Amino acid sequence: MLHFQYSSLIDAPVETVWQFHERPDILNLLTPPWQPVTIIRREGGLEVGAISEFRLSLAGIPIPWIATHTECQPHSLFVDKQTKGPMESWVHRHQFSMENGKTKLTDAIAYEIPGGWLVELLLSWWVNARLQDMFRYRHEITKAQCENYL
Repeated sequence: MLHFQYSSLIDAPVETVWQFHERPDILNLLTPPWQPVTIIRREGGLEVGAISEFRLSLAGIPIPWIATHTECQPHSLFVDKQTKGPMESWVHRHQFSMENGKTKLTDAIAYEIPGGWLVELLLSWWVNARLQDMFRYRHEITKAQCENYL
């Protein structure tokens, strides 16, 4: 099992950052423009059972990805799990907490790349680099939107 984590401090209340993630257009806002991703649907907000469906393009090959929310504690965390997609497994925890009057937003992912330990050894650096780029972008957008909201 591989792990990735990205955190940042946002100068806004947890409620504001949580509400930002509830927006119906959140997937459009947080998908980096350089990523070959098409958003197919988002149903159910952040609560348990909510579904997000994407189509990735890997070397021109369309790959479906469906994530289902498995846990939700309002203003604290929500968790989505890949139910269909390119990874052997994928669990993404979105955590919100107060720290020195600001919101600490943490994205923590536990995942497995298909193909076993050798493939993970060869590709994990590349996957983590893509995740780093993506979450840097997502947190910058979240920070700008939530801090300017006040």
